[in-house]
Amino acid sequence: MSSFFTLPASQKKRKRPQSSDQPPSKRAVPSKRRETRDESISGSDVSEDDAPVARNEQHDVSESEDEEFANEDPAAKRIRLAEQYLANAQKEVLADVGFDAAEVDVENLRSRMGDRLKEDTADSKGKLYRWIAEGLDWTGAAQRVTRMDGKGVTGVAVQGRHVYTASKDGAVSKWEIPSHVPPMRDGKQTGRANKTPKRVAYTRGNRRQKKDRDFQEHTGAILCIAASQDGKFVATGATDNKLIVWDAATLKPLRVFTQHRDSVTSLAFRIGTNQLFTASRDRTVKIWSLDELAYVETLFGHQDEVVDVGALAQEKCVTVGARDRTARLWKVVEESQLVFRGGGAPSKSRADRAAAKDAAQDDSGIDLPFEQKAYNEGSMDRIACIDDETFITGSDNGSLSLWNIHKKKPVFTYALAHGVDPPPPVEELSAELYPDESIRGDPQPRWITALRAVPFSDTVVTGSWDGSVRAWRITEDKRRIEPLGPIGRPEKSSVTKLLEPEGISSDAVSGGALQATQEIEKAAASTLHGVINDLAIVDRGDRGKDGVLIAAVIGKEHRLGRWQTQKEAKNSLVLFEVSKKVLAAKDDEPATVSTEADGEDDFAGFD
Repeated sequence: MSSFFTLPASQKKRKRPQSSDQPPSKRAVPSKRRETRDESISGSDVSEDDAPVARNEQHDVSESEDEEFANEDPAAKRIRLAEQYLANAQKEVLADVGFDAAEVDVENLRSRMGDRLKEDTADSKGKLYRWIAEGLDWTGAAQRVTRMDGKGVTGVAVQGRHVYTASKDGAVSKWEIPSHVPPMRDGKQTGRANKTPKRVAYTRGNRRQKKDRDFQEHTGAILCIAASQDGKFVATGATDNKLIVWDAATLKPLRVFTQHRDSVTSLAFRIGTNQLFTASRDRTVKIWSLDELAYVETLFGHQDEVVDVGALAQEKCVTVGARDRTARLWKVVEESQLVFRGGGAPSKSRADRAAAKDAAQDDSGIDLPFEQKAYNEGSMDRIACIDDETFITGSDNGSLSLWNIHKKKPVFTYALAHGVDPPPPVEELSAELYPDESIRGDPQPRWITALRAVPFSDTVVTGSWDGSVRAWRITEDKRRIEPLGPIGRPEKSSVTKLLEPEGISSDAVSGGALQATQEIEKAAASTLHGVINDLAIVDRGDRGKDGVLIAAVIGKEHRLGRWQTQKEAKNSLVLFEVSKKVLAAKDDEPATVSTEADGEDDFAGFD
């Protein structure tokens, strides 16, 4: 009998049971265990191997805390746990969000730089607009007057903290602007304006040196002055055909140019550069580079003397040609020019007739006893740039004209901007004992003798010889000019306020009493006796946040001639500090300064 111990070796092997699904020759391979878990099914990020360790660590921490705070009462434990929770929450917030003062400063700087880049881009395109005219207190402007010796003052320029003036006796003066004075409230000055501009530098030419070609100063009457934006140069032009470039700090001459063949009548610096445009009675416009103190180019085209020139940031300029009654836009790079022709009378529309009627009133607000008529334009004397597509001109018929480079005629004309001069008394016109009243003639318009605008804004100021500097506003559609009234005093006098509320007409008042009252009002209100020969207007603060500063020079006669002389006038420099309007406050609220022009809404035209 065979047994396990007596079987052959080949039969001692045990045979494993074979599966019916697999062939006998192949061994079944055991399936490999999945090491990773499905995250969509598992609700924990801790693996099975790590879980016991975490539980052990948590158990150890809890045991250590129990040993440390074994004798802690429940109230103290609640407070400790709450503090611990807040500390952990703060760490998580700082880790997720982060808060760093340096990063906040960098972000604010980046925002400001973005705004500045936006402004510079709009400025380069000529589309930046600041609607600041309505937010300024024109009637409450602080006023400073400085009397000047010598002949009539002809030009003024402002740069930084200094004002530069020029006069017909060949003198150039540098003045330091005094500190700020608070604005007027209810017709009363809130601060004392006892400080006047202080002269810090002075130089004067010599008429006797006309034949000396090496003489480095003027030998004739200076007609215009301009200061560079970087404060390095001051340029003057005179009747001796010279253009002199001065060191702005010391008023020492740097270079004398004699390329013009007649009097230099106007100067304008290109914004942001030291490129200078000059206009002359020789009917040309010349371009200069003051960085190299060199002559660049001459522009021809006007048929009469060029009396005024204006420029902005681009390499362009605008000029007016007096009695050729044209304004011209010069494109220097393209070597071309656009001609805009004036010379007509203001239109007879209803709006223009109403504007002419309002402007025909004298300073007291009483209508003059003469029928107004349309005065034809005989000479275009002043020009100022609003932006790269818009400019404004002033003429000898008292009209302000708004132009657009896409139209050859004015977009809008405001007639008799500074009113009219009544005819002189009959006794001054005739030596007869009983002269005829018909020889008096008609009242004559006051010329626009000075015109300036804040570049890329809606603000314009003008001057004549009516005793006031007037402010104007250009509408947002750039199609109209609106008056804002005289600067530094109310638009209407007490005579008008007395007559209007009661409905009393001027005819019902005695002629002699009314005339005397008007003369008193006019003498009290018109502080600027003489011809306003030039104006300069600059921002105070960043983009005019503190208002604007206006400098005006007043002479006894016109800067380009001696057609009339104001006997009561005195040569003077007048500074107007125009501040922001102060909004009326309620009983329980303090007064606030208007910030209408400080925000983003004061920019328009930027795409």
